[in-house]
Amino acid sequence: MPEHFEVVLRSILAFSTLLIGTRILGKQTISQMTLFDFIAGISLGAITANLAFNLTIDIHHFLISLFMFIFILFVTAYISMKSRKARKFLAGDPTVIIQDGKILEENMRKMRYTLDYLNQQLREKDVFEIGEVLYAMVEPNGTLTVLKKPLYRDVTPKDLQLQPTSESGLPIELIMDGKIINKNLEEHALSIEWLKGEVRKRSIKLDNIFYAVRSSNGYLYFDYYDDNIPSPVDKE
Repeated sequence: MPEHFEVVLRSILAFSTLLIGTRILGKQTISQMTLFDFIAGISLGAITANLAFNLTIDIHHFLISLFMFIFILFVTAYISMKSRKARKFLAGDPTVIIQDGKILEENMRKMRYTLDYLNQQLREKDVFEIGEVLYAMVEPNGTLTVLKKPLYRDVTPKDLQLQPTSESGLPIELIMDGKIINKNLEEHALSIEWLKGEVRKRSIKLDNIFYAVRSSNGYLYFDYYDDNIPSPVDKE
């Protein structure tokens, strides 16, 4: 077999096995990556990369190594679910870096956490004044969790003693990329005739709708191919 053809087949096999492995391990591996998950991800990536282009080692050796890693990670994740001590050992504990508006320099120094990065993450949480923060802590996956002082927290309907509008469920996507999603209509007892009727009420053409969604409170949102914006902000 020509080497370039073998590389193509190995690459397809490497991608397929890695995809299977990540489906087995679950979404947490990519969405909430702890230090342990980071190490595991690098290891799996290195093994599959070698499987793709290293022609000097037999494929079955790589597959054994890859599936052993997946098995170890799966068992470790299972143990972590059953044992709090195991979770703390593998993922670690959150670290408080701001308390009552005061920066805990020692905790930041232990984590090698800089002020520039702290300010960046605070801004991402819509916090521009450290004095507004009651507690801020770095989670095991590296994200920053912020609890503002009561004076600076967003007002909720409960604070104003208001009764919010009831919501029956999740928004329903009706049209996407200009195509009607029949499955969503059927699952929610909606008909194409009802959708066409709503479109006619708004005096618009069905083929001009790029995206349509029904919100949880029954409101219909339509986005059109022709936005009628003379000077789009993001025009390239």
